[in-house]
Amino acid sequence: MMVLSKIGTLFTMMAAFLSLAVSTSAFSGSMVPMSSSSSSLRMDSLIPKRFQRRTILQSSLLGSLFGGLGGDPAKAAASTNSPKAKGPTNEVVKTVNGMKHRRLGGSDILVSELGLGTQRWVSADYNSPNKDDCYKFMDYAILEKGVNLLDTAEQYPIPAGGDAKEGDSERLIGQWMKDRKVQRDKVVIATKITGGRNVTPKNIKADCEGSLKRLGTDYIDVYQLHWPQRYSPQSNWGQSLAYNVDADSSGYRRNFGGPTSFEELCLAMEGLIQEGKIRGWGLCNDNAYGLTACTRTAKGLGVTPPVCIQGDFSMIHRKSEEKGVGEAASPFNENVGFMSYNAL
Repeated sequence: MMVLSKIGTLFTMMAAFLSLAVSTSAFSGSMVPMSSSSSSLRMDSLIPKRFQRRTILQSSLLGSLFGGLGGDPAKAAASTNSPKAKGPTNEVVKTVNGMKHRRLGGSDILVSELGLGTQRWVSADYNSPNKDDCYKFMDYAILEKGVNLLDTAEQYPIPAGGDAKEGDSERLIGQWMKDRKVQRDKVVIATKITGGRNVTPKNIKADCEGSLKRLGTDYIDVYQLHWPQRYSPQSNWGQSLAYNVDADSSGYRRNFGGPTSFEELCLAMEGLIQEGKIRGWGLCNDNAYGLTACTRTAKGLGVTPPVCIQGDFSMIHRKSEEKGVGEAASPFNENVGFMSYNAL
């Protein structure tokens, strides 16, 4: 089928956010299929049998690195760590058309185990999916197969150029929802503010307003920093992960007041939540330090902590596992969901 072939293309290209949560037991265990239906796509069919006995791949695009925890101990820990928590991250709350929907962090935001990433949708790449292709992706995944999570960013598509303009991925999603008359609560939209020095209280508000307008909606489910507001080796996209104090002390990072503080960041995000413009917020391309600094600062201020952190994670790319993100995000610790991109 044409649609199936296009969906297959989506799964193998892009910074496509097909997320795979990982089991706590040393990342070992059995693969969890995308759907119990034999007619549905199965993630385990994409992995050679000799690799399936290792779990790194428990199909989940959002939960945390902790598939299979759940249970009373995790619920108790989540409640103790944050009185506002609705439950432990990655908890399966319901199933829609064979697709499990899991709790994102300690929030009431429920996301499908698989989601659609949109980085190269309608981009300047010669082989990028066009509008018709993207409509077919969303029609099949969201309207038929129980997927509800769409991940995008104000900078998408990448690359831009020519007729492809930054923000077009958000515009496409908004237009699809309008054309298909999709109820807003049937879709979870995660988008991102451009990171680095762009992240200021003023820009957090202004850029969120821009995304809302392009998406044609009055609220965003998860608003994320595309990369940290501060210097962090984690956002080097494959370069050295060693901390470099000289880079951190550079004029770009430290002039004009330095990076936005964690306090300013948490308060700005809480302002958007109180205004009803976002339901929750999160991080992307960050590390255990950034995650814990945000959660602890938010809790100290009495405001909403981040519900998720997004990162590059796959069978061969394990830095989130190796650098302590898994431990920090656990429902027994900060109770934050993990979204994986480049998972395949």
